[in-house]
Amino acid sequence: MSNEWIWIGLIALAGFLLGGVYATWKAAKMFAVVLGVAAILAIAGAIAWMM
Repeated sequence: MSNEWIWIGLIALAGFLLGGVYATWKAAKMFAVVLGVAAILAIAGAIAWMM
């Protein structure tokens, strides 16, 4: 797997997680916060991988 695909995959994962935050915000705010933190970590990992 090329290095380029890894950070693209992390960005896609972050988008998926942010969609989960949007979908669960009204029903389960704590779970939405956990998903949001995971999305932030995925974005940070993608940025670190690009560097």
